Amino acid sequence: MDQSSNAPMHLCHVNKLTIFINRTYTVIYSVALSFLLYYRASFFFHDTKTPILPSLIVFVAELLSSFEWLLTQAYRWRPVSRTVFPERLPEDDKLPAVDVFICTADPEKEPPVEVMNTVISAMALDYPPKKLHVYLSDDGGADVTLNGMREAWTFAKRWIPFCKRYKIKCRSPKAYFSAAEDENEDAALGVTDFIRERQIIQEKYEVFKERVIEYARHSDTGSSKRRGHSAVIEVIQDSSSNHAFEENEAKNMPLLVYVSREKRPSHAHHFKAGALNVLLRVSGVISNSPFILGLDCDMYCNDPSSARQAMCFHLDPKLSPTLALVQFPQKFHNISKKDIYDSQLRETFTVLWQGFDGLQGPCVSGTGYYIKRLSLYGKSLKEDHKDLMELRTSVGPSSEFIKSLLGNYNPNMKMAQLAETQQLASCTYEDGTKWGEEAGFLYASVVEDYFTGFASLHCKGWNSVYCNPPRPQFLGSGTTNLNDFLVQGTRWSSGLVDVAISKYCPLIYGLTKMSFLESMCYGWLAIFPICRFFSLWCLATIPQLCLVNRISLYPEVSNSYFWIFSFVFLSSVLRHLYEVLTTEASLQHWIYEQRIWMMKAVTSHLYGSLDAFMKKFGLREASFFPTNKVDDVEQLKRYNAGVFDFQTSALFLVPLASLVILNMASLCVGIARVIFLGELEKLFIQGFVPFYVVVVNYPIIEGMLIRKDNGRIPPSVTLLSAIASIIFCILGSIIFM
Repeated sequence: MDQSSNAPMHLCHVNKLTIFINRTYTVIYSVALSFLLYYRASFFFHDTKTPILPSLIVFVAELLSSFEWLLTQAYRWRPVSRTVFPERLPEDDKLPAVDVFICTADPEKEPPVEVMNTVISAMALDYPPKKLHVYLSDDGGADVTLNGMREAWTFAKRWIPFCKRYKIKCRSPKAYFSAAEDENEDAALGVTDFIRERQIIQEKYEVFKERVIEYARHSDTGSSKRRGHSAVIEVIQDSSSNHAFEENEAKNMPLLVYVSREKRPSHAHHFKAGALNVLLRVSGVISNSPFILGLDCDMYCNDPSSARQAMCFHLDPKLSPTLALVQFPQKFHNISKKDIYDSQLRETFTVLWQGFDGLQGPCVSGTGYYIKRLSLYGKSLKEDHKDLMELRTSVGPSSEFIKSLLGNYNPNMKMAQLAETQQLASCTYEDGTKWGEEAGFLYASVVEDYFTGFASLHCKGWNSVYCNPPRPQFLGSGTTNLNDFLVQGTRWSSGLVDVAISKYCPLIYGLTKMSFLESMCYGWLAIFPICRFFSLWCLATIPQLCLVNRISLYPEVSNSYFWIFSFVFLSSVLRHLYEVLTTEASLQHWIYEQRIWMMKAVTSHLYGSLDAFMKKFGLREASFFPTNKVDDVEQLKRYNAGVFDFQTSALFLVPLASLVILNMASLCVGIARVIFLGELEKLFIQGFVPFYVVVVNYPIIEGMLIRKDNGRIPPSVTLLSAIASIIFCILGSIIFM
């Protein structure tokens, strides 16, 4: 780098045309919504034969839906994109150190070979080896994970030099060797030495993989160890007898540390947030790097330059004082072209997070973030902090850890420091401290990333940036079946609603602590599960019941308000289509997103919200289940073919099937009335609603009535859903009469 140059290390691009389109749309749509809500409200001041209850329910649903839409406009107020110039960074000896945190919990759901590939890819980042330290938290305390780490260290000694010598970009050996030859960036090398060495490395990888699989066959991966086990911390080193060669190789290897915190059934372990806080403390007395990369165990490094790209922001003197984290998007390597479950989260990472970035920056997003260690200590650290007793009360009694906080600490690998980690990883260390409340990742929600980003970072004056380079920096495993997708959505919904109904509700707590628009963004994330499940359940049932019972809820075609309702619906749909097409997705994907939005609203958002309220009132305890990363061959075939797999709980299937049956029945009634009674003008909107639901959710009809494979909706569920729909219709007729 030319130190005399003042060229910026990054640029922020503001698309003024997009901003103009977004803001113009917001104004026009807001006016239309105002007229729509006025029409609804005026109903209650006029003498009418229409029952009040269904009109009131639909009015509330439309109010909630309108409020949710209003909050989302904060994301579209000032979207930005960023470009980085890593070549302008200082020399390697002036770069800050980085600790990598990887968490795994269950070797049965998170295959050890996949986890080790993530570990190896992190060790192979294009960063000075002496300034890179990789920590794996194993909440399962599984022998296969520890043995796999040892094998990973041995293989990495060959893999890392190979990657650096030939400038390999994909640093996950599994992904690299499984890619088609024309997909690898090294395909053009074609030199004899490279081909020979690649073959040798591939053979060694196969041996490494088989050894890890063999450990998995014979190791204890049962649930008993996951519930309770002692702390184990091990710095992974080679046991080879060729000491001279190995020591020379180890000099160019990053530090690799296995951490399995103590867990006891009698002590709360706080899920992933608890594991991350143990890593925060243990790494503090071993490496104490100023920056931390957080990774999920299946999210391998697809580009070795991510650390350098993040440092383009963290080392900017204008940004650095208040910059807490650099967030990269979550992208996935196993998503099919059709992506029927929207597993790639297109809207979140291509639309919303760019708008988030134009304000104070996005929240911590689970994985793929480079965060400043200092920002995670909350009130525990102040520049003029002199009260050691107060510090001990906040972060615990460890003298070594407190030294690391005060900045006058030089970490090393002496036995005293390693012994200290046992105390830091004990299940009683946090008792009476501020861990999870003010220090570290926060505990009040299972979505610790969102909650920490809100309450511990942005509310305390920190900012963040979102970096979405052309090549994905990290690639993970997305959900490829309906069951895992809905279970994951339920867990996320529960965690978000936990925050919405707590004292930390962003729409109240955040208003005085961050910008108004940033508070709106956080507020939408917290309350959208409630808004969506209530709105969709109401709009997918009440108009349909009224149609069956000849109750009119919408204006006739000749009424001027008919065009208001039409504009609100069409502009909303076309807006969504515009965003899908401008983010390089297809028209077909727009339909998939409409469908999955409905499916999640009536299942995941409903159950997640109920779960949060039950926890709030002490009716159940918080729970966390890792997403299954083990592939089922038959399910994968259906997924890749774009066919829904309905092998999931009846708790998910019955609401989906019942609503579709109800809408089918009401649509048939509406068609009959149009044909025999000529009520098209009167019932156009009310008949269009079930028509839209039925068309968008055709795969559910297909799963109930047409398909015969194992992935169909079981006949027993179809029958139960039909009975539920009939009962609902009867009760609705009685109530609305």
